[in-house]
Amino acid sequence: MNAAPIRVLVVDDHTLFRRGLIALLATQPQLQVVGEAGDAGGAERLAAELQPQVVLLDNHLPGVSGVQALPALKAAAPSAQVLMLTMSESEADLGAALRAGACGYLLKTADNQELTQAIERAARGVSSFSAEMAGKLATAFRHDAEAASTAAAPPPDPLSTLSPREREIVDLIARGDSNKQIARELGIAETTVKIHVQHLLRKLDLDSRVQAAVLVTQQRA
Repeated sequence: MNAAPIRVLVVDDHTLFRRGLIALLATQPQLQVVGEAGDAGGAERLAAELQPQVVLLDNHLPGVSGVQALPALKAAAPSAQVLMLTMSESEADLGAALRAGACGYLLKTADNQELTQAIERAARGVSSFSAEMAGKLATAFRHDAEAASTAAAPPPDPLSTLSPREREIVDLIARGDSNKQIARELGIAETTVKIHVQHLLRKLDLDSRVQAAVLVTQQRA
């Protein structure tokens, strides 16, 4: 029996691009576009109504930007993963999107295969980045670290609350490893990895693996 298709909400203010993207996604039987919106308000309403698994979100929306809309979208559809799909190659936009809870960051130059794979990964809670943006991750969060260093007193290291095993796992998450790869690396069951991930996210007060990866990147900067 085939698995149900991944439910996708497309948010982009350019009608021609949006319709073309929907037509492209329709060629993939594992994906189902359940709604489309051209602004943040419409996206939030549809997210609450449709509860998609993945939201494809442009950053340059009228009124409220995609990054600004992210918290409301996550609140409207808590189980949805938000995947940025934008023309912006800005390190600042990249960092802001990840801090707001985005699961990944793709450029609109991505081909069909790259986009489809990113949506499938997002549905599993795994992050994806266009090659042009992956190299900018460290730079984006190094800037954050430099800004934070001007504070009067540095904040405590949140990673210090983790057990040695949880620290190993979060470091591997930051490396981009899946649960299966982590289990193989550490010689433990994949279900055990999943439990550790749930515990460490709760300890760090984070919602997703990508936020944990970002935190590790910031701590290393």
